[in-house]
Amino acid sequence: MEMGITIFNRNPKGITLTKDGVEFLSYARQIIEQTSLLEDRYKNHNTGRELFSVSSQHYAFVVNAFVSLLKRTDMTRYELFLRETRTWEIIDDVKNFRSEIGVLFINDYNRDVLTKLFDDNHLTASPLFKAQPHIFVSKSNPLATKSLLSMDDLRDFPYLSYDQGIHNSFYFSEEMMSQMPHNKSIVVSDRATLFNLMIGLDGYTVASGILNSNLNGDQIVAIPLDVPDEIDIVFIKHEKANLSKMGERFIEYLLEEVTFD
Repeated sequence: MEMGITIFNRNPKGITLTKDGVEFLSYARQIIEQTSLLEDRYKNHNTGRELFSVSSQHYAFVVNAFVSLLKRTDMTRYELFLRETRTWEIIDDVKNFRSEIGVLFINDYNRDVLTKLFDDNHLTASPLFKAQPHIFVSKSNPLATKSLLSMDDLRDFPYLSYDQGIHNSFYFSEEMMSQMPHNKSIVVSDRATLFNLMIGLDGYTVASGILNSNLNGDQIVAIPLDVPDEIDIVFIKHEKANLSKMGERFIEYLLEEVTFD
């Protein structure tokens, strides 16, 4: 096929690669390697291997459900993926079948934008539970002894949030009340860093209120935020795909994690 580029330069001593040629061979090598991976994976495909993938915002209850899935499902061979990632990437993963299930939150602020994205990408959203916004702080934070917090209480403390990459608008934020102004703000990319900064800098974040000491440690507390906002934690799936047995079990264990007395 005619590419419209020159790959080699001929000279009396032989041939050399052009700049386009170097780039072309780099892409060709990637394609060949990916083809080999596909052949290796599916030529010798064993239907006994369990496959499942979920993408989620940074929620401890999702990790707990994933652990339950592994512990309570009889599997000898499996390849499972748990991706704690950005909001846009969760939607993109489920849209492109990289993940069977996505877990994220919607509220009155982002509902219209995210619902349109779900519709445009042929995704359906199902509710898991409702929650009131809570502030996560370390036990050493001066706010930790309070039973209820206001936005004014938070004014002098660093606000911690997860990086959303190029889709860094308030609509894709993982933190409730992200549209509110903050005097001090720190953006991180992973859960461990966020919790370390809570402890080290008396930072705070806004979340669902569900904590797990095994994952978050016993140094973090959740305090209700005195605002009228309410959030829905939902799971999304592709409208053209039914949940697999693994997916159904995962949702079952997820609901166990968020069932309140």
